[in-house]
Amino acid sequence: QVQLVESGGGLVQAGGSLRLSCAASGRTFSSSVVGWFRQAPGKEREFVARITWDTVITYYADSVKGRFTISRDNAKNTVYLQMNSLKPEDTAVYYCAAWTSYLSSTSSFPAYWGQGTEVTVSS
Repeated sequence: QVQLVESGGGLVQAGGSLRLSCAASGRTFSSSVVGWFRQAPGKEREFVARITWDTVITYYADSVKGRFTISRDNAKNTVYLQMNSLKPEDTAVYYCAAWTSYLSSTSSFPAYWGQGTEVTVSS
């Protein structure tokens, strides 16, 4: 089984940057898909970004495209979410998640979730 642990959240002013980390253990990311979701207070959880581990293909929600960058480090088995030009509407709990295959990433919720890390963007 996969365990995912997020870190890097915090308080930042609008226009600032944060980098979130998601450390995976229990298995390798080979042929897997890893992504980020977020949930703002009073709102449903929404997709943010995902990356295929083997081919490094990325996909972003329109709301973050051009501002956020997802990447991964093979040696550390870690996925990052670099968040630039942050806006107050980016305030949310951010969750790392993983699918077991590309097919599942297109048709179902992730199989594994981290505990979440809180990001607050002030104006």
